[in-house]
Amino acid sequence: MVVTERKTKEERREEILDAAMTVFAEKGLYAASTEEIARLAGISQPYVFRLFGTKKELYMAVVARCFRQTLELMQRAAEGKRGEEALKAIGAEYGALLAGNRTYLRAQMQAYAACDDAEICEIVRNGYGDLVTYVERVSGLEPAAIAQFFAGGMLMNVLASMGLQNPTEPWAVRLLEACNEQSV
Repeated sequence: MVVTERKTKEERREEILDAAMTVFAEKGLYAASTEEIARLAGISQPYVFRLFGTKKELYMAVVARCFRQTLELMQRAAEGKRGEEALKAIGAEYGALLAGNRTYLRAQMQAYAACDDAEICEIVRNGYGDLVTYVERVSGLEPAAIAQFFAGGMLMNVLASMGLQNPTEPWAVRLLEACNEQSV
């Protein structure tokens, strides 16, 4: 007899969010199917709807979680640091995340692309706003320096989207080095 461990609702919820992030990152909100998400999570499709209501609500939960995880990454990276030292630590940690987790990157890019929907856009705006507010607080720097920091992060996203986290093309090497060395 096979004994399976019964999981809590919260554990199942996290598994569904993991599976949904993978599927949404690959296909976006509209092309992704809850059937595929359920299959990847190892549960029934009705259970997805029981926990999240609709595919859009599931998507919004994935987006909110992605921003929350980014904020937590920033907080861990900057722990005990302030000013430019904090920003360099955050930038390095974020660069490592992009290099090691293509799903995470693609989920972010899909979230920006889904901002035509007002409810999704609100989650993206709030999540991004939380990141900016944290960086402002931990760095204590002026708005121009904060803008430069986030512009560098978006450039890192674009390079990573093209598979250029460790580029060999001279132009991409120059841009990535500038992102990594930027002095705020």
